[in-house]
Amino acid sequence: MRPPRPRTLRTRLTVGLVTLLAVSCAAVGLAAVVELNGFLTRRLDEQLAQVGTRFPESLEHEGRLPDDHDGDEHADTRRTATGTFGARLLDGTVTHKGLIRSGDPAADLNVDLTARDASRLARVPADGRPRTVDLSALHDYRVVASPGRDGDVLVVGLPLEPVEATVHRLELVAGVVFGLALVVTGVAGACWVRWSLRPLSRVAATATRVSELPLASGEVALPPRAPDTDPHGEVGQVAAAFNRMLGHVEDALTKRHASEERLRRFAADASHELRTPVASVRGHAELALLHPGPVPPEVTRALHRITAESARMGEMVDDLLLLARLDAGRPLERRPVDLTRLVLDAVADARAAGPDHRWTLDLPEEPVTVPGDAHRLHQVVANLLANARVHTPAGTEVTITLDTGPGTGSVTGEARVTVHDDGPGVPEDIRPTVFERFTRAEHRRVADAPGGGAGLGLSIVAAVVAAHGGRVGLESRPGATTFTVSLPAAP
Repeated sequence: MRPPRPRTLRTRLTVGLVTLLAVSCAAVGLAAVVELNGFLTRRLDEQLAQVGTRFPESLEHEGRLPDDHDGDEHADTRRTATGTFGARLLDGTVTHKGLIRSGDPAADLNVDLTARDASRLARVPADGRPRTVDLSALHDYRVVASPGRDGDVLVVGLPLEPVEATVHRLELVAGVVFGLALVVTGVAGACWVRWSLRPLSRVAATATRVSELPLASGEVALPPRAPDTDPHGEVGQVAAAFNRMLGHVEDALTKRHASEERLRRFAADASHELRTPVASVRGHAELALLHPGPVPPEVTRALHRITAESARMGEMVDDLLLLARLDAGRPLERRPVDLTRLVLDAVADARAAGPDHRWTLDLPEEPVTVPGDAHRLHQVVANLLANARVHTPAGTEVTITLDTGPGTGSVTGEARVTVHDDGPGVPEDIRPTVFERFTRAEHRRVADAPGGGAGLGLSIVAAVVAAHGGRVGLESRPGATTFTVSLPAAP
């Protein structure tokens, strides 16, 4: 299993700093150990050169050299260092062996050597060069083999134990010191990296506050800029670039808000100005239809079409004016509304307009009351029912459900109006924008559905519901489409 990778930049920098220091410490420690081991080994080889072959030659005479004339049979062994090992080999066989014990001036001739030890000693070339041999009874030894005067081979060796003990002690000390250094450096490095990256943390905090702002709702005051630091450093450059970006975003939002305000004023003014000529056209058409004299049938049909289209245009103008008022933030009427009676009336109107559909109503036993504008809420339900009627074929079953339930967030309770139909469903490509203005499918759910619209019905639903503090949702698939309106219920 791979170890988890550090995610934050601070952790990565700290881990990288400690890793580099650990590699450096390991390299320094390894170099020191190798150098010390080589130095001590060379000193041991020099001692072997000083010892020469006098000690292994003395073993043949029980520790005394044949030409020793100082009157002391142990004079040679006293001048030999403790732990010195000597052996005499003839034809590859160890004939004599001895060891200088600690505190014993005489050589110990009873040294136990295994057959493997003897074989290893026999394989040492008699070239006078020091080599390391592992003797099972004596551990590692540094030995030198030299040819004797009698055709034999004289081997002398010194123990490597002091060298290994010194090297191991250095390894232990270096490990402890380097370990403490890594711990101290890790803590200090983490604090230093944290202090160095404080401007980045402030930039991230500012970016988080910006991401939580409703930038799409209109004019928005951006939070204070990230604090400026040294512009020559990378962190300072990031902060400066971020501040410049916020400035550009703020300018763009201001210009967009001003453009939207001009567009809203234009829509409101145009809608207001259009109401009078549209009403005038409709009035003149109705007046012409009331003419007592004979009127050709073609003229009558034309006048009826003018009246119908004027009425439809008047409704569209009213819808645009309503959206402009809601965009401007004008408050709606806030009175208790009997949502049960409102749904009953809207369904009755829908039955009269769409007798070919099957309308099913599911209401709770107790009346449901919500605070709001009764006329606008009736428009919400009517638009949802008209959408189901216009965009589904004849015979489609439309179910309208009214119920109550717990609210979300600070809302303690809510009322839900659900309009479900078993029609062909909303095309997948327009589902994300179905509540936006002038959204119309290229191929409507029913190609031959009468009426049609300007694509404002569902946008009015979303705007009115949002003005009441509620929310609207859509779930659709072939054979099942559900619009859900949730409104805060009256206490």
